[in-house]
Amino acid sequence: MEPTNLFHFTFPELEAWVTARGHAPFRARQLWRWLWHRGELDLAAMTDLAKDFRAELAELAPLRLPTIAHIHWSQDGTVKFLLHLADGAQVETVLIPDEERFTQCLSSQVGCPMGCTFCATGAMGLWRNMTGGEIAAQVLVARRWAATHLPERPITNLVFMGMGEPMLNWPQVHRALSILTHPDGLNFSRRRITISTCGIPGTLEHLAAADLALPALSLHAPTQELRALLMPKAARWELSALMEALRRYPLRPRERFTIEYLLLGGVNDSPAHARDLVRLLSHLKCKVNLITYNPVPGAAYASPRPEDVLAFEDLLRRKGFTVTLRKSKGQDIAAACGQLAIGEPCHGQA
Repeated sequence: MEPTNLFHFTFPELEAWVTARGHAPFRARQLWRWLWHRGELDLAAMTDLAKDFRAELAELAPLRLPTIAHIHWSQDGTVKFLLHLADGAQVETVLIPDEERFTQCLSSQVGCPMGCTFCATGAMGLWRNMTGGEIAAQVLVARRWAATHLPERPITNLVFMGMGEPMLNWPQVHRALSILTHPDGLNFSRRRITISTCGIPGTLEHLAAADLALPALSLHAPTQELRALLMPKAARWELSALMEALRRYPLRPRERFTIEYLLLGGVNDSPAHARDLVRLLSHLKCKVNLITYNPVPGAAYASPRPEDVLAFEDLLRRKGFTVTLRKSKGQDIAAACGQLAIGEPCHGQA
């Protein structure tokens, strides 16, 4: 019989699995806390569980997380993990330092089907969707590593900005969110989780209904024509319809949509592009996160000039927008935005 992977269960599923084997429901909560709150893999350490229950777990459900195949350290403190999943698939996840904490960048697919022309992950194509348990387990793996190597830096924020388009794997991303936010486990607040999407028709409603994370839009172009050149698959959703969907999104008081805009040298970074962006976003409750392009092998783009970045940012600010310029981290280890890619992402079936 195939072993059960308990890390793939949501809490209600774990409770059903435990009670189906004749154990009291409170045993599921105890076990969940050991797995997701403490990150414990040694059944012998779970001393408040009955010995016969631990013996049954050892036989039916050996505890295994994705394994760390390689760790890259950046000079700026960024840490990138190459993880092996159970079937041999490989994904990357990144710890991004910010003062005394980490933000973790999570992957949701092995590869990505969107094919954005500036993105190394998009050049891989899609190998498969990750399961909800695999997505959430990235946090446990990184947290266990950080507890030993950098215990003074907790992982406090999560961003779904790694490999894959989260909303094309929404059922499993939703499962991951239910695991990550469970109060007896990792207990992340929705305000500390951001789902970044390039805009998939009919999916924003799911994100809003779940109410487990904050939304961000990977826009990167202020006109339909330019977006179609840079992001041909994402641009199948017309910008006018996309903006209308964003306007309808039920934000809480004082919340705003985050608009992510990647500045490509000589492509979308001129004052004219900034004015187009102002017109596009003028009726949207949003803030703009500017990102300078990180070079990707084989992509026909260059980083923007610093003076063009400052001029773009200044124009938006003068028009009343809240603007942040994301400091690029991890470039020296190909861990920055758009750089995640695996040469051989899956040794199993694609």
